[in-house]
Amino acid sequence: MNPPAATLPAADPATARPARNPGPAWGYAFLQWADRWLPAGLFAFGVRVGVLIAVLGMPAQRRHSAAYLTQVFGRPARFREVFHHFHVFTQLLLAKLRAAGGAPHRCEVAPPGGDGFFALAHAATPALFGTMHFGNSDLLGFLLADFQKRVAVVRLRVGNSRDTRELGRRFAEWVEFLWVNEPENIPFALKDALARGVSVAMKCDRPEFSAKLEAFDFLGARRLFPFTIYHLALVFGAPVVHCVGVPAARDATLVHTSPVFRPTGDRRADLAAARAHFQEFLRTVEELLRRDPYLWFNFGPLNPPAPAT
Repeated sequence: MNPPAATLPAADPATARPARNPGPAWGYAFLQWADRWLPAGLFAFGVRVGVLIAVLGMPAQRRHSAAYLTQVFGRPARFREVFHHFHVFTQLLLAKLRAAGGAPHRCEVAPPGGDGFFALAHAATPALFGTMHFGNSDLLGFLLADFQKRVAVVRLRVGNSRDTRELGRRFAEWVEFLWVNEPENIPFALKDALARGVSVAMKCDRPEFSAKLEAFDFLGARRLFPFTIYHLALVFGAPVVHCVGVPAARDATLVHTSPVFRPTGDRRADLAAARAHFQEFLRTVEELLRRDPYLWFNFGPLNPPAPAT
């Protein structure tokens, strides 16, 4: 039996500081310039020095990385493993910046979920595409533009996110943004997008901005995850597919997808099927993390355990 949906207290907009990415405002532009113009060996050395500075200068993110890796490894994480976690994140940030700058990025879908994913990507009707802060998954909403599918990408608005701005400009014909940290607007914006026939791509891992949370088995505990995507599916009769992107090469992504969830109109049966659908996807994510734990890019607390009932 599933416990009632949990909620987290909303942040007070009057006291919340504007969100921004760590690091200097010019950091992304410098990375793009250096990636293009510096010799490969010199650039790789500079990236490692920059990552070391980031690890030492971001104590909160360092602690959260170590706590997550400790959970995955079943033993205390070593400093070099935390460093590698930051380094892998930087490499995949570079992949986003290259794509934002116009470089080609190949996307292939791993079997057996490809048929359902491609069917939704080619369909004229809107769908809900869920993903997580995992590997190259930040690119998936934009890669849907390759199918000429209009999609609203739910993102956190930050003041210095050059990669998001440039990706938005590159795919502006097909991609629009809905800002999750504008909570007074997001429910109406989601409904408006789906009513206009625009698909929605949204992250389904961080609980901070979700009013609908439910508990699922993940990394050794019953943890709270956003469940909003399924409530939208039931309201609008829209199908749901979850996707995460594993780096396959320098500028390529192998996409792992869930089967497609399609609501039937029977709310009780649909909610039960939705919970089973998301749990199965989390098992896929956990299996991928057992193969390569460094692809989990939540440099914050792990999803909190569900309250005891």
